[in-house]
Amino acid sequence: MKSIHLKSIILTILLSMTIGFAQKQLPPEGSQPRDFVLPAKETFTLDNGLKVTLVQYGNVPKVNVSFVIRGGNINESETEIWLADLTADYLKEGTRTRTAKEIAESAAQIGGWINAASGLDQITVSGESLAEYAPDLVTLLADVLMNPGFPDTELERLKNNFLRNLQVQKSQPQSLAQEQFHKVLYADHPYGRVFPTEDMIKGYSVDQVKKFYQANFGARRTHVYIVGMFDTEKVKSTIQKNLNTWNQGEPFNGALPKPLSERMIYMVDRTGSTQSTIILGLPVIDPTSSDYIPLVVTDAILGGAFTSRITSNIREDKGYTYSPFSQVSVHFRDAYWAENASVGVDVTGASLKEIFYEIDRMQKEPPSEKELKGVQNYLAGIFVLRNSSRNGIIGQLSFMDLHGLDDTYLSSYVKKVYQLTPAEVQQMVRTYLLPDKMTIVIVGDAKKVKSQVSSYGKVVM
Repeated sequence: MKSIHLKSIILTILLSMTIGFAQKQLPPEGSQPRDFVLPAKETFTLDNGLKVTLVQYGNVPKVNVSFVIRGGNINESETEIWLADLTADYLKEGTRTRTAKEIAESAAQIGGWINAASGLDQITVSGESLAEYAPDLVTLLADVLMNPGFPDTELERLKNNFLRNLQVQKSQPQSLAQEQFHKVLYADHPYGRVFPTEDMIKGYSVDQVKKFYQANFGARRTHVYIVGMFDTEKVKSTIQKNLNTWNQGEPFNGALPKPLSERMIYMVDRTGSTQSTIILGLPVIDPTSSDYIPLVVTDAILGGAFTSRITSNIREDKGYTYSPFSQVSVHFRDAYWAENASVGVDVTGASLKEIFYEIDRMQKEPPSEKELKGVQNYLAGIFVLRNSSRNGIIGQLSFMDLHGLDDTYLSSYVKKVYQLTPAEVQQMVRTYLLPDKMTIVIVGDAKKVKSQVSSYGKVVM
């Protein structure tokens, strides 16, 4: 008895010491993140219309350079899907004076790399080097962009790469859901055309690539961003020497989208699938709206953060899915909100029920001050962290230029995040996230799913 009593006393003492130690070790509550301050920048325009922005940043002797061309998949016709991507990849295959190997060796010799890629609204040719070689990096990227060789010998290899990529993506339910969702929202607009056919890729010729290049590349549609440590005067001189003679090119002529959404369910059948991939959403306001940042905060509370309501409901509480998420996806003068989740096939209908329940709940009840504060701290901290790198700054500058935003977007972002009230969050949901207008796409076993979801809208196969 004495032994048991003694053990109990010792255990109690140890437990109290552990609790006391843990209490002493709790970190203090972090201070509110401060507004992001963009380092001083210099922007100028060459005679041919090319824009340049220089930002001295950091204490690591490196520099990043990005040539951002206004255009991309938005400039493709219905028979040219992924042609912008093929053209971007082709740029790395050689210039009129350098082979692909020589381009790679030149980048390595200055301690860096180069890349080229196309998005929906922008094509980027970028690279990194040691600070002292910034002029050499500008020269190399200018050569790649202005003097592409488009060698015939590389076309089949590039097309085979695209064919393999297409096969992989078309085998993934998330990709199939995205394809159908964009097709419904954007119809015949280029944003609605996600995947080409195999025959389309096989039929691409060097002449088509050259034609696309001539129509969509040029000085007036290009903005050069240089961020890091570099000799400003040497870089300016190099830019003038290499880029002032580039042709202006054709002006941008991409059509603005007119997205549509209605409460319909579009089923993509995958017989035998044990999961259903769900995307539901609708068009919302774009970054030019004063409601954009409040909507981003609202999205984080609802489904965009790991602690969000939808995630807590269908992941933590119900165990229907592993990694659901929502986001506001942005294009030029366009955006949509969507919730994404891959759930067990037997709980497809139940998952829709809970997602709509959380949207309805936020329309009826604003979040608590504590819930909102947690998301505000998260978003503000992530925003400042995201801008704490050379590429991060370039990304924000090109984002602002694409959407016609001024520097106050960056400098006031944190303040606007913290200014939002619970009532304003509720109003965002009531104004923009309207369940009766949400398009629903489900990729799964139609025989097992259709009866579960038919009460949520007309099912279209």
